[in-house]
Amino acid sequence: MTTIVSSVGLKGMEGYPVQVEVQTMPGTYGVKIIGLPSSAVKESKDRVLAALYANKCPLAHQKVIVQLSPEEERKNSPLFDLAMAIAIMKENGVLKAEIPKDAAFIGVLSLDGTIQSLDAMLPAIMAVKKLGFTKVFLPPFPQRDLIYFKGLEICYVTSLREMQDVLSGQLSMSSTLSSKHTSSINTFSDPTYDNDFQHILGHQKAKRALEIAAAGGHHVLMIGPPGCGKSLLAETFPSIFPTLELEDQLEVQSMYLLSDIKRSDTRIAPFRNPHHSASAISLIGGGTYPKPGEISLAHRGILFLDEIVEFSKKTLDMLRQPMETGKVTISRTASTVTYPTSFLLMAAMNSCPCGHLDSRTQYCTCTPKQVQAYQNRLSGPILDRFDIVLRLRPELIDKQNKKKLETSQTIRKRVAQARTRQVIRNNGIVNALLPNEDFFKHIHLNSKQEVMVQEWVRQYQWSTRVQMKVLRLARTIADLEGSQQISDQSLWEAMTMKRTKLETTKQRVVQ
Repeated sequence: MTTIVSSVGLKGMEGYPVQVEVQTMPGTYGVKIIGLPSSAVKESKDRVLAALYANKCPLAHQKVIVQLSPEEERKNSPLFDLAMAIAIMKENGVLKAEIPKDAAFIGVLSLDGTIQSLDAMLPAIMAVKKLGFTKVFLPPFPQRDLIYFKGLEICYVTSLREMQDVLSGQLSMSSTLSSKHTSSINTFSDPTYDNDFQHILGHQKAKRALEIAAAGGHHVLMIGPPGCGKSLLAETFPSIFPTLELEDQLEVQSMYLLSDIKRSDTRIAPFRNPHHSASAISLIGGGTYPKPGEISLAHRGILFLDEIVEFSKKTLDMLRQPMETGKVTISRTASTVTYPTSFLLMAAMNSCPCGHLDSRTQYCTCTPKQVQAYQNRLSGPILDRFDIVLRLRPELIDKQNKKKLETSQTIRKRVAQARTRQVIRNNGIVNALLPNEDFFKHIHLNSKQEVMVQEWVRQYQWSTRVQMKVLRLARTIADLEGSQQISDQSLWEAMTMKRTKLETTKQRVVQ
C-alpha cells in the first residue's frame, strides 16, 4: 500500500502541488528519493531518518521509496521533510489517524524531530492558498502575524510528536489569526517617512506630475542640470505613494525573504535605487538558482535609475519586456523561475555631458554632436515607455518658495482617493496597467479633443504607445479631480507631460 501526503514546491514565487508518495518493502535498510530531487532534497533522507528515530519510529529491515510528483519538475527545496516523515509514519503504522487530503504539510526537520522554517515559508503559504488547499501544517515563522487568508486554516506545529498528537486528535490547534487580530493589522497608523514634500522648495509642476504618476502608476523621466532636485524628488516620492494592501505586503515581503533582505516597514512601497554600474543579472535577476533582481524587489513600488544614460544600453533594453508584461522569466540549467515586476520606473538624467544645457546660470560647453550622442544612449523604445517627461531647473530660494507647502500626507490622501476610483472602475487595476480593450470602455473623447490629440501626434510624431499613454494620463488626472469624463484641461495637461523630443539646442546665454 502507498501513502500519499500533499505539499507544495516553489519556482520563484510560483507554487505547484507536490504529492509525496511513500511505500515500504522488505529489503536492505535505506531510503530512496526519486522524482528529480536536488542535493538539498536528497539530504532530506538523513534528516527524516534521524527525526523518526528520535520520535521512536525506527525503520529496521525496511526499504523506503519516496516518490515526489510531478516527476518532470525539479524539486529544489527541503520543504518536503515534514510531508515525507508523516507519510513514512503512516506507512509504518506509527500514525494511526487519517491524513487530511485537503491539507498541505511544509517544513524542514531537525535531527531531534523539531520542525523548522525557511525563508520561503511566506511564498509557500501563498502558493498553498492559490492551489486550493483548505488547511496547512507548518512551523511558526517570524512573519506569521501578517498571514490571514479567508478559507485557509493554518496550524502551527513545532515537532513531529506535536504533529502526531494533532492528527490523532489528542491536541487541539487553533487557526492562525483571529478576525480581531487581522483587523488590527490593517489599521495601523500612517507609516513614517524620511522625507516630506513640504520640505522641497518650489518645483510645483514637478510635484503635480509626481502626484499624477503615483495615482495612476505612470513611469517618470526627469531631465535637468546637476543640483536642480531630481534625486531629492525621487527619494521623497515614496512618501506620496499609497501604502500597500495586506495581500501586496505578503507578495513583496515574500520577494525580500527569497533574497534574504530585511524591510523595516512592510506597509511602505519598496524603493530601489541601484547604482549605474549594476550588472544585468543584479537588475533583472539570475544566478545558478535564479534570485530576484532589482526590478522584482521593486514590485508594487518604485525603481529609481539615477543617471539612467550611464547604465549600459543592453541592460536598459532588458527592462522593456518586464515593464510591459509585469513579470520576468529567468531560465537556467538548474531551473526556470518567474518573478513579478509590476513597478513604477522613475529615472533621472542630465541634458548633456556637461549638464548645463538647460541651466539658467551656466554655459553649456558641449557640441551639438556630443549632446545628440549623449541623449542617444537612451534608446527610443525605452524613452517611449515613459508616461511623463519632466524638465527641471534649479529653484530660487526666495520668500515665495519658502512659504508653507503641502505635506506628503495631504498629497497621499488625494492619491489614495484617485486609486480607489480606479480600483472600483478597473477591477483593482491602475490606469497605467489596464489592458487596452478594457481601457477604451472607460474613455470617451469629444470631437474637439480628438482633433487636439491628432495635432500633437503630427507635431511630435507620437507612436501608438505614446498616444495610449497620453490618454491614460488624462484619465488619471480626471480621477484626481473626481470627474467621470476627461476635460479639455485634463487632456491638455497630459499632453504637455509627454513631449518626448529631447532638446538639443545649446543654451549659450546666461539667463
